[in-house]
Amino acid sequence: MPFLRDFGIVELLIVLAIIILLFGPGRIGKIAGELGKGIRSFKDGLSGKKDREAQTEEKEPPVEEK
Repeated sequence: MPFLRDFGIVELLIVLAIIILLFGPGRIGKIAGELGKGIRSFKDGLSGKKDREAQTEEKEPPVEEK
C-alpha cells in the first residue's frame, strides 16, 4: 500500500485532532478505558487467570476477624 508510506507525524496529528473534535476528550477517555478492560479480560481468559483465582477462593475458606 503505497499511500501508507507517506503517512507522517503531521498527518497523524491531523487525524487525532479530527477524532478529538468528533468524540470529545471525555468520550475518548471512556472508550479507551472500555478498550483496556476488554483487552485485560481477553488476556485473563486466554491465560485462565480468573479460573485459577476462582478455584483458589473455593479451596480456602474466608478468614473471619473477631
